[in-house]
Amino acid sequence: MGHGIAQVAAAAGYPVVLRDVNSEALARGVQSIERNLAKAIQLGKITEQQRDEILQRIRGATRIEEISGVDLLIEAAPENLELKQNLLRESESLLDTDGIFATNTSSLSIGEIAAAAARPENVVGMHFFNPVHLMRLVEIVVGAQTSETVTESVREVATRMKKEPIIVRDVPGFASSRLGVTLGLEAMRMVEQWLARVTSTRPWNSAITTRWVLCA
Repeated sequence: MGHGIAQVAAAAGYPVVLRDVNSEALARGVQSIERNLAKAIQLGKITEQQRDEILQRIRGATRIEEISGVDLLIEAAPENLELKQNLLRESESLLDTDGIFATNTSSLSIGEIAAAAARPENVVGMHFFNPVHLMRLVEIVVGAQTSETVTESVREVATRMKKEPIIVRDVPGFASSRLGVTLGLEAMRMVEQWLARVTSTRPWNSAITTRWVLCA
């Protein structure tokens, strides 16, 4: 997710610091961006010059200190509350007093993440969808203490990234996940009521996600 966010930010004209935990992970992220851009050139969506300009706006980093002074920090760490809180504590001191900390989470409470902040009013959720460079929706999740100025700022950033931002409150599941649960529950009711049968699109394997198709 991180490299995808970096790509759309750079494509929107923002200078980007792409920071990862080590040089190997950072290299994989940059390579993924290069592959995405190569595909975009093949499809006629961008030119080689635009690709070069996007890549020039992205600076790789492995040390947390290299994000010092950024206006907007978007973290895309795994869905672990303690990890995200530690990242917030570690990075907040490197940001200016009006620097924004945006967390890309699909399930964790913005309020709980912001509990680790000295300036919780600057903490907001920016829930991107994978693959970031193709999916248009972005959920901007407003915590109980998130300021209106911060909310409006990240909405403007998402719009400049050519995304469709929606503002949602900090409730379990936000908007998209709750809709997904509703769809899944209705599908189960249809099976229970014998309105349709379930057919797997591939052999069952507990180690992978299996897609299901409802067949009348």
